[in-house]
Amino acid sequence: MKKPFLDALPVIEEIEAAGFEAFFVGGAVRDNFLNRPIGDVDIATSARPEQIKTIFSRTVDIGIEHGTVLVLFKGESYEVTTYRTETGYKDFRRPDEVKFVTSLTEDLMRRDFTINAMAMDRYGVVIDPFGGKEDLVKKQIRTVGSPVERFSEDALRILRAIRFVSQLRFSIEKGTLSSLSETAHLLTHIAVERKSVEFEKILQGTGRAEGIRMITEAGILDYLPGLSGRKTEISKLSSYQISNLNLNEMWALLLYCISIEQDGVDEFLRGWKLPVKKMKAIAKLLYFFQKRLQSNWDLRLLYQAGKENILSVEKLIQSIGGQAGAATIEKWVEMHNSLPIKSSDEMDVTGGDLINWFGKTGGPWVKEQLALVEDAIIHGQLDNRKDEIKEWLFNCNQR
Repeated sequence: MKKPFLDALPVIEEIEAAGFEAFFVGGAVRDNFLNRPIGDVDIATSARPEQIKTIFSRTVDIGIEHGTVLVLFKGESYEVTTYRTETGYKDFRRPDEVKFVTSLTEDLMRRDFTINAMAMDRYGVVIDPFGGKEDLVKKQIRTVGSPVERFSEDALRILRAIRFVSQLRFSIEKGTLSSLSETAHLLTHIAVERKSVEFEKILQGTGRAEGIRMITEAGILDYLPGLSGRKTEISKLSSYQISNLNLNEMWALLLYCISIEQDGVDEFLRGWKLPVKKMKAIAKLLYFFQKRLQSNWDLRLLYQAGKENILSVEKLIQSIGGQAGAATIEKWVEMHNSLPIKSSDEMDVTGGDLINWFGKTGGPWVKEQLALVEDAIIHGQLDNRKDEIKEWLFNCNQR
């Protein structure tokens, strides 16, 4: 048994010592079988939330109405959830009613996919009533029971299925895939923020090209922000060499594929409810990528872009089949490294200096003069020293 389970084992033992059942469940059991890194370790139990709170001295109510209590134990936290069934999903996301039960199998029956509907006891024995282990061996995603029912209960499962295709490089079982397309329209009921989380995980998986292809083929694009009617363009994205791109690079390449003009980038990204800082970083990367497609870097662009964006742009050039070998990338990085300054903060002059030197009040002229100095320093026409900058400015203004 791996360390994350061994660390959590005393929690299982405490619950059992109090006369209740307790099992490891969910993604940790799946990832243990696949020999993947174990994330959060979750526990399912026959004990009610109030009983869990009497067993452990340190707990947090994080979803007690749904049976979940967070148990704090030796510096770790574990979600302990009472066996339950769920009924009525009027919003296609959350159950209208949760009923506590005493059967582990009933609890596992409510879960999304067979590979997530396994449990493991304190001895490492796996309880697998729905064939999850077999599906892991087959490398396939299959719902527990009726796929139409599972997707109708929680439409986000449609994107979760494709996320597992991307992350695990699995296929989707034929009946599940058919129902996924049939119920895709239910994604209209899901909040954009939740779609964004799953979509970004799809964009980051090792099987992302297949995940993107599946989104286009299953008719899901029509229910994702800004992607309706873009099947041809998004298909192009999956045809590129994208496996080594980071998330911002993936977003920039997606925007390039759908040919959104620079002034439409913010509106598109706002549609996905992305954080403002991330939106700005993606828009900036796309700007330099498009500039680089038109011509080689010059000193001004290298300075404006910065090393991180230079490397990202060259990765994007490579991904679409452009000429950006290691020698080329090294050349651009060396040019950037040789710049006298890497940002305006490094200039040995401020707006206050200019106001004092010229005896004038502030105004647009200050910014204009600083821009002249900055450009001269970047192009090696002026040393970044205050006395030389002052002399240079006075000479410029006397011409």
